[in-house]
Amino acid sequence: MSIENVQKEILSLRKDIDYIKSVISEDFELSSKAKKRLKHARQTPESEYIDL
Repeated sequence: MSIENVQKEILSLRKDIDYIKSVISEDFELSSKAKKRLKHARQTPESEYIDL
C-alpha cells in the first residue's frame, strides 16, 4: 500500500468520524418501536446471545 493510498484511507476515516460525531451530538428521541426492542433486548439473558 502506498503513502497516497494510506492518506486517502485516513481522509475517508476522518469523514466517517466527523459524520458519527455529528449524529451522536444531535438531540433525538427513540421511536416507540426502538424503545420496545431495547426493552426486550435488556430482558434477554446473555445465555441466549448468539456469538458472531
